[in-house]
Amino acid sequence: MTSLPGPAAPADPAGPAPAAAGAAIPRAEFDARPFLLLGGLALAALPLIGSPGTWVTLTVAGLAMGMIVFVIASGLTLVFGLMDVLNFGHGVFIALGAFVATSVFAGLADWSGSSSPLLNLGAVFVAMLAAMAVAGAIGWAFERVIVRPVYGQHLKQILITMGGMIVGEELIKVVWGPAQLPLPLPEALRGAWVLGGGEGAAVEKYRVFAVAAGLVVLAAMLLTLNRTKIGLLIRAGVQDREMVESLGYRIRRLFVGVFVVGSALAGLGGVMWGLYQQSVVPQMGAQVNVLIFIVIIIGGLGSTLGCLVGALLVGLMANYTGFLAPKVALFSNIALMVAVLLWRPQGLYPVANR
Repeated sequence: MTSLPGPAAPADPAGPAPAAAGAAIPRAEFDARPFLLLGGLALAALPLIGSPGTWVTLTVAGLAMGMIVFVIASGLTLVFGLMDVLNFGHGVFIALGAFVATSVFAGLADWSGSSSPLLNLGAVFVAMLAAMAVAGAIGWAFERVIVRPVYGQHLKQILITMGGMIVGEELIKVVWGPAQLPLPLPEALRGAWVLGGGEGAAVEKYRVFAVAAGLVVLAAMLLTLNRTKIGLLIRAGVQDREMVESLGYRIRRLFVGVFVVGSALAGLGGVMWGLYQQSVVPQMGAQVNVLIFIVIIIGGLGSTLGCLVGALLVGLMANYTGFLAPKVALFSNIALMVAVLLWRPQGLYPVANR
């Protein structure tokens, strides 16, 4: 005779025993290999260059160039990463910022030509603020008139933004003329510090300033996106726009603000690039655009950290190959991009769902 099953044991009100601490939600580990790639590139160049002083000079110059390119590209990677907009007209904001700086320096000639470092730096900061303000305002109009009708249509975005850049370059020629204009460094940023004497390294003052400015931009971007309510809303809007809008937030306005900030960063980068070259031309934005897209592809589309590492790699590669083999310097960054994509087809720091 089979016995009836007894009553089931009461369920534990505390539920099943939890897994070991930290096992339920694995924490993402930081991938340091792209940064090791930076160090490997620098160390590999040392025996080829031979002189430690020359190597330090080229390394600092490469890092400075990389930080300038990062400032320029950070605006574009921000727009693509958060808004999914391929803005090939980004170059017009670069050129616009540089030309605004020429006008500011002309108006503040007493400051830029003064022997006072404070007045020199004041002229630079005023030029940067003016360039960011003008580029941001034009970026707002660019988004409303050109970009807004083609959201979600990448092919049309490429075509219409390239057309917008061409029109923008012609308007720059109307205002400032088609000729090349000088943008000399203020007295405080000219010259270099010689480290070690004799065969030591020559570290240019402006290169150090460019590295510091790039670090400030990086810190501001990471702090805003990861530690503020606006950054949280923007990132949440990218993941689930309808849910954020249902809470009463206007995502469209936030995204327009992102586009304006990206344009302003391009204007800031234009000032830094113009001072780096010490001259500006209306076509400078289109010339830098190729370098910017190489950086963004290397770093991973939409990744701020990847944009930084990609820009530094490009800056170092350009300076090392320019010294060792000037004839192949123009193709070195393309070769770098191919090598990185063979290693990581989605870039150094790929963004999820992108």
